[in-house]
Amino acid sequence: MTQSIGITGATGVNTGLARGETRANLEKAGKQFEAIFTGMMLKSARQAKLADPLFDSKAIDTFTEMQDGQVAKAMAEHAPLGIGKAMTDFLAKSQSDLNPPAG
Repeated sequence: MTQSIGITGATGVNTGLARGETRANLEKAGKQFEAIFTGMMLKSARQAKLADPLFDSKAIDTFTEMQDGQVAKAMAEHAPLGIGKAMTDFLAKSQSDLNPPAG
């Protein structure tokens, strides 16, 4: 008999052996993946500076990074690109008990 230990980290996603066993946990991971992906896109867009900023400092850079992180989380939650759902659906295909019933 195998016993799975459910450990929840700071992300809210189960990091134990049973982390892929529930659809809800898989969907949380998909949303977090979406947020990370969106954050990387925003960071790349910021690095492609089209003009010199009026005020340039380390504090503004730090604030901008924090703001982009929050914007990415909000976008993943309210207006997702769909990459997180695609990843969730792809991973759920391998586990028939995680697939939503066809109807």
